This record gives sequence, C-alpha cells and structure tokens, in this order.
Amino acid sequence: MNKSELVSAVAQKSELTKVDAKKALDAVLEAIGEELKNDGKVVLVGFGTFSVTERSARKGINPRTKEPIDIPAKKVVKFKAGSELSAL
Repeated sequence: MNKSELVSAVAQKSELTKVDAKKALDAVLEAIGEELKNDGKVVLVGFGTFSVTERSARKGINPRTKEPIDIPAKKVVKFKAGSELSAL
C-alpha cells in the first residue's frame, strides 16, 4: 500500500473527503517526524512504538576494494510492533 492508497482507505473508513484525509495523514506523519527528530518516542498503544536509537561507529569492509573503512555513528529510527499488531 502506498500513500495515496492509504489516503483513500482513511477517507473511506472515516467518511472524510480524500483532501481532508490527506491533510490528516500528513499532519500525523509530520507530528511523528518532529517528535523523532527531537529524540522523542511515539507510542501508539496496540499498534507500536517509534523510537530513535544510536548506532555506534564501527569498522567495515569496502566490498569492491576489500579495504577497511570506518562507518560513523548515526541515529536510526526503530519500530516495535504492539500487541494487537503482533497478533495478526
């Protein structure tokens, strides 16, 4: 399912127009993104939890040249499915 299909499904289930459903979906995604950018955590009970974790720096190997490379530390978004979603 892509974003436009999700907008259509939300519009149908909530009896909103597609324009209003798109605005609502965009607002939800923006709010989640802003919270994660501030190293926050978003918990949707029954659905799951979005959080930010930090990957430490590590050594890697360039597959083309086989030379060792340094991979810098970075922050990544993680999702852990909630109980209702896991039961599917």
